[in-house]
Amino acid sequence: MSNEERRGPVAPKDPTKKRPYFYIMQDKGIFAAPQSDGRGIQFIYEDNGRLPDSAKLTGNVTDEKILEMLGTAEGFKKLVHSIGVSVSEESRKEKVNFVFQMYGQNQGDPATIVSREFVADGSEQIIDLTEITWFDTDRVPGQIRFEFEKSGIQAMADVCFYLHDGFEAPEQLTDNAVDFESDDYKKMISKCLMKKGNLKRLHEVTEKAKRGEDVTLSFIGGSITQGAGAIPIHEKSYARVYANSFEKKYANGGAVKLIKAGVGGTPSELGMIRFERDILRDGSEKPDLIVIEFAVNDEGDETKGVCYESLVRKCLALPWKPAVVLLFAVFSFDWNLQDRLGPVGERYDIPMVSVLDAVSPQFALKPAEGRVISKKQFFYDIYHPSNLGHQVMSDCLMEMTSEAEKQTEFENEEDLLSKEPAIGADFEKVYLLDRKDLSSATIEEGAFTDTDKMLQMVEMDSEVVPVPEFPNNWHYDGSDENPAPFKMKISCTKLLLVMKDSGDNIFGTAEVYVDGRKVLDADPLVNGWTHCNPLIILNGAEVALHEVEIRMAKGHENKKFTILGFGVV
Repeated sequence: MSNEERRGPVAPKDPTKKRPYFYIMQDKGIFAAPQSDGRGIQFIYEDNGRLPDSAKLTGNVTDEKILEMLGTAEGFKKLVHSIGVSVSEESRKEKVNFVFQMYGQNQGDPATIVSREFVADGSEQIIDLTEITWFDTDRVPGQIRFEFEKSGIQAMADVCFYLHDGFEAPEQLTDNAVDFESDDYKKMISKCLMKKGNLKRLHEVTEKAKRGEDVTLSFIGGSITQGAGAIPIHEKSYARVYANSFEKKYANGGAVKLIKAGVGGTPSELGMIRFERDILRDGSEKPDLIVIEFAVNDEGDETKGVCYESLVRKCLALPWKPAVVLLFAVFSFDWNLQDRLGPVGERYDIPMVSVLDAVSPQFALKPAEGRVISKKQFFYDIYHPSNLGHQVMSDCLMEMTSEAEKQTEFENEEDLLSKEPAIGADFEKVYLLDRKDLSSATIEEGAFTDTDKMLQMVEMDSEVVPVPEFPNNWHYDGSDENPAPFKMKISCTKLLLVMKDSGDNIFGTAEVYVDGRKVLDADPLVNGWTHCNPLIILNGAEVALHEVEIRMAKGHENKKFTILGFGVV
């Protein structure tokens, strides 16, 4: 026997000492959302301060210097030595491509993309960033992607940053599992009942289901209602989970239909305009319940609550008298707008559910002191709930529903719309005007003859495939040296322009004139991403004929601009 044959197994080298590290994702669900090319991708955006926020929320990072460095490409490169990533998928056979992408100053600038393909078997992959050649044009850490060869795959992912010498990381904390059956959990949920109000309408919804009749549950709001943070979004959003729970508890043979109409990054200012289209489906639907969730999206509402109350009154005015519930979600910094918007629910005696009141007081406790769920467990990022968070939101809504179901005596409902508005209801009669229906306006399209198909996409109802928002739009493609303006004549008291925002500098500013007076420079690059932006351009008191003109600003003639539609009162 040769020496080589007699040789035993080679002793492994001493393990390499781990660098200090912290998580930006830990035990996070990911879902391969379908793409047009057949692949499935989970996008996680890290710009606009999201990466430092993830480090605070998930990695327990409090060092202000480290948080500041995470906000820029330059700081990131000095701080992070390597990225550790692991993905665990049920079969442990699917391949995944992990991508970490920088953003340049503008959308078209070259920027560094770091990627690693591996089998999603739960083993950690270490990506050494000292071997990367970085672009000088990198500005900020932009996004993380988990790319799969096919859609529909669910997995769990961890991502951590290993630090360069000279930096220290905080202790990484582990949470106890959430016990949904515990008395502490039930006590936490009971605190969501901000105001029960008159529960008669909600009681009638439960009774209708118990009689075996079909029931339609509808939800309008921002990205939380869309399902952001839920994995997968079409199955684990609070709206879907609530509909399932409602069906299990109350349905007696009848169908429970879900209408989910959340649009990310948009306030009630847009919600009131799209209400008839997205909730009533242009008259084809009569929902029995309407849940309104704009308590974390309305900070930028120009009217500071008038649009919100206008939407509430739209719902209350429906002749079949649906139940209306106001839902107040929460951000990870224990904030929402329930103090501003709560008086609307008080005025009309509407049930109000506060997720903030339920979860925020216990966030500060230790597990031994009665903490039920930590912020890291509740939130997927600082703005959106995780699957656990969406479950909590659903349970809060079910708590109010159970209160309504067991109540047997109710006060007679007053004429709600005869009440003086708590904040204002100037836009209660607003309707959407777009290319689909021009009966109330005379329009000269000018150079705005094209239709923009690169729009904000939203997963509606129980669907996983996103649909475009405001497809019946007017688009100028930037091809004219002297583009003719868009002109409209319309009789109204108030008017809102719904424009497309973009992060691409091929889009430019348009000037908006009403009755010959310039009222707005509409800059689609202010918010930095593709989404729908409503802006008030006329706020009068009496109906009158008005002329609107939208023209490209000087120097922006060869840029693009999209008019998504108008809100008209």
